[in-house]
Amino acid sequence: MSGTTALLTDQYELTMLTAALRSGTAERRAVFEVFARHLPAGRRYGVVAGTGRLLDAVEAFRFDADTLAFLRERDVVDEPTAEWLAEYRFTGDIRGYAEGDCYFPNSPILTVEGTFAEAVLLETVVLSILNHDCAIASAASRMAVAAGGRPMIEMGSRRTHEQAAVAAARAAYVSGFTTTSNLEAGRRYGVPTAGTAAHAFTLLHDSERHAFRAQLDSLGDGTTLLVDTYEVERAVRTAVELAGPALGAVRIDSGDLGMMARRVRAQLDGLGATGTRIMVTGDLDEYGIAALAAAPVDGYGVGTSLVTGSGAPTASLVYKIVARADGPGADAPMRPVAKRSTGKPSRGGRKSALRRLDGHGTACAEVVTTGEPQPGGRDRLLQIPLVTKGEVVGREPLSAARDRHTAALAELPATALQLSRGEPALPTEFVDGGPRH
Repeated sequence: MSGTTALLTDQYELTMLTAALRSGTAERRAVFEVFARHLPAGRRYGVVAGTGRLLDAVEAFRFDADTLAFLRERDVVDEPTAEWLAEYRFTGDIRGYAEGDCYFPNSPILTVEGTFAEAVLLETVVLSILNHDCAIASAASRMAVAAGGRPMIEMGSRRTHEQAAVAAARAAYVSGFTTTSNLEAGRRYGVPTAGTAAHAFTLLHDSERHAFRAQLDSLGDGTTLLVDTYEVERAVRTAVELAGPALGAVRIDSGDLGMMARRVRAQLDGLGATGTRIMVTGDLDEYGIAALAAAPVDGYGVGTSLVTGSGAPTASLVYKIVARADGPGADAPMRPVAKRSTGKPSRGGRKSALRRLDGHGTACAEVVTTGEPQPGGRDRLLQIPLVTKGEVVGREPLSAARDRHTAALAELPATALQLSRGEPALPTEFVDGGPRH
């Protein structure tokens, strides 16, 4: 990530820092946790995504000369605070659920420990990355499950902010999408890219036949031809006439997709193009994809619903202080702290988590403890080191997160994969493990 990420924050982080420096509490050790009090209504699990982007952002969180000049000009901070920020480096520890894993209400998906001053400044950038990416990945996972192994292309770039589009493509890939239309996601994160032609290309030419011929000459017979600009049956006949049975695929973008897919499949088979695949696009979400399960559809393209979280555009994650030291210094005693606000309570104490599995290897509970975790033989510890003493230690290939998500889904009970509204697939059990603050 190029440039500093230090201003991807809310002003109150800096006003709290200024006040804490004046009161002498800025250097107290503190523990912050990221968790969701609940999943979006009716959802049965969430997906952790954005961890790799978050690690890049933490490394780039520096207050350079231009950033400090802006803060001074706006009187956001006083001079002692500006001088402190000039030397800012996060030197603490971050642990969290590995990217691609699933989470549930109150899962401690990220734990940030350092001085209050160091850790509080990361709140907004942490939440902005994780809230977006977890929401997209959670929706994408439901869509991939509904697709039943059929390939899926993410194509929502034009329906969201240009940088959100790149992040969405990455998060969708973690959760099972096959490719993206977004080239920056391919360059930046290595997500496989794909794309052929839109209706504009057909309309540019004097006839549909001329448009198809041009595309076939350019991309080869294995390309995907868009067949619903005018009349689908005629377009399919023309496509096979020009490409022969080697035609890669046709795409349908409108109408009753299930009915059209059945008609097109019959027509393709009748023309001898039995190997030509049928791709469908057009305002699909997980429910629309599931409704096409019995249709002869070979792949899906999803845009708007994917990049907006399919009705849940945020994961509703929060970043809360759960423990703090009584004074400065590494040896100062730590004490749990928690909000008691009505409707927004939190639980004090630094936590760990494990996923409890039954004798069949199926997850049956999310166990959150304030003590050292005591995993049984079938339990899986969930938090891993991401940053240790300010150094990133948890960076990994995106493919590892993708593989992890496949494994995490496989251990959930079957009810987790239902699209019908329901309770979280696993209960969250709290265990007071003693003085681990």
